[in-house]
Amino acid sequence: MLKRLVTAGATVVALVLSAPVGVEAAVPDPGSPGVYAAGYVDTTVQADGRSFSARVYYPASAAGNGQPVAAGRFRAIAFGHGFLQGISRYYSTLSHLATWGFIVIAPSSQGGFSPDHSAFANDLNAALTWAAAQDTTSGSRFAGHVNGDRFALSGHSMGGGASLLAAARNPRVVTVANLAAAETNPSAKAAAATLTIPVQLVAGDRDTIAGIAGNQRPIYDSKPPAKQLRTIRGGYHCGFMDSSSLFCDSGTISRATQLQLSRRLLTQWFLRHLNGDATYDEAVWGVPAQTDPAVAFEGVR
Repeated sequence: MLKRLVTAGATVVALVLSAPVGVEAAVPDPGSPGVYAAGYVDTTVQADGRSFSARVYYPASAAGNGQPVAAGRFRAIAFGHGFLQGISRYYSTLSHLATWGFIVIAPSSQGGFSPDHSAFANDLNAALTWAAAQDTTSGSRFAGHVNGDRFALSGHSMGGGASLLAAARNPRVVTVANLAAAETNPSAKAAAATLTIPVQLVAGDRDTIAGIAGNQRPIYDSKPPAKQLRTIRGGYHCGFMDSSSLFCDSGTISRATQLQLSRRLLTQWFLRHLNGDATYDEAVWGVPAQTDPAVAFEGVR
């Protein structure tokens, strides 16, 4: 018996000593799927005097349309689509966020040739109001599953600009992270100048539709800290979508690579700044972020 105890103790000591000194256990990679399955449902959002169709992605007990929501309460993100783009083109990114424990509401409104950017921002905020209300709505699949203490916003191109307009109007929004955010009317740049919450702008250096110089750069420069501009090397405007449409551009990296990079950036940002998980602070702000060979870093806390 004594011999077994000595042997077991020696094994434990050996395992402890074999771990590199000062090296913490690796955190889960936000570029890979999270622990939940991704469910989705199409619904009509009615809130804040507004009504529109939307698709909701959420952590589910099994993947697919209409599956039960996974056990737990989850925070909500509203996501705005790009000009003339259907929300189905963002399936891989929005379902990825759902696997990491976020409920993502993507309005399909303002999809025509003359979108109202201000109204789209109001729809994004209405989506968040609706999500919070579902937590206490009897019969809702989301009843008891929405943590409405704080919200986030995201979007692509026009929807990225609208996410900044929406954030400036909603004190319950604690962070924004978007993709190739475009200047809007009213001005996303002016809205960003009023925001002190953390904002991340993800860009592509080969974007010829909403290029950095005329869009993300002025928005970034106008915004007070905390802020980031993360530029995907070789990334392009339509590379943030699952498929291209007419008049799309191209880059020097594959769509799959760009999507994986952007999913990682968004997910770790929301884990840090929406959920408040300090585990991801180094990945978002530290050496790994500042030395990433695939994504240039510019940021001020």
